Amino acid sequence: MAASPARAGKPSTQGLLSIGQVLARLRPEFPDLSPSKLRFLEERQLISPARTESGYRKFSPTDMDRLRFVLTMQRDHYLPLKVIRVYLDELDAGRQPELPGSATGPIPTILATERRLQREELIREANATPQLLNDAVSASLIVPAELYGEPVLAVLKALVELQRTGIEPRHLRGFRASAERELGLIESALIPVSRRNDASSRAKASELAKEIAGQLEIVRSSLIRSALSRLD
Repeated sequence: MAASPARAGKPSTQGLLSIGQVLARLRPEFPDLSPSKLRFLEERQLISPARTESGYRKFSPTDMDRLRFVLTMQRDHYLPLKVIRVYLDELDAGRQPELPGSATGPIPTILATERRLQREELIREANATPQLLNDAVSASLIVPAELYGEPVLAVLKALVELQRTGIEPRHLRGFRASAERELGLIESALIPVSRRNDASSRAKASELAKEIAGQLEIVRSSLIRSALSRLD
């Protein structure tokens, strides 16, 4: 029997995840994820969940992989959404684009799931010592936790290499102070948006904060490269 007009062209949503189920699965990894954030990402055309006939959003495994990728690139690489969207559009078109910022660290594939490491695993993978991790925590370079992600592993590996040159975590305490100053700049820039205390504005403020952080990182990297050129 032919499908009715109301059902024609509607993909099946059986077995897909609701917004609540998506949040339950991803919030342990991305604590600031919210329904308004999901809607905001959909508005920016970064994700395209299916809809039930009643209009409820439903997420497939592919949607979940794509969402995790977007959130990871924001959190770990501070990339603006427009940059991530261009990259994903290129992937969707069958091309293999290079993501801006990839020189600063490995870019995960959309299907990659970030590992979560216990303290002992973190130390072993980084070839570090327990004392180095303790020193990094004391210098506010690493936040203590039950489980650690890939970004923390990258930091600890960097500290291992720096220690070999005589640079200890205590020498880097100024990095935390610098980060706090940058946070103050970002908070000041967000005042016009954060005054509007609605879900959409909060989501936009969160995205703007990440974009500003990314631009500050570009300036910082440029200054370091310029300073290094004087050593040649």
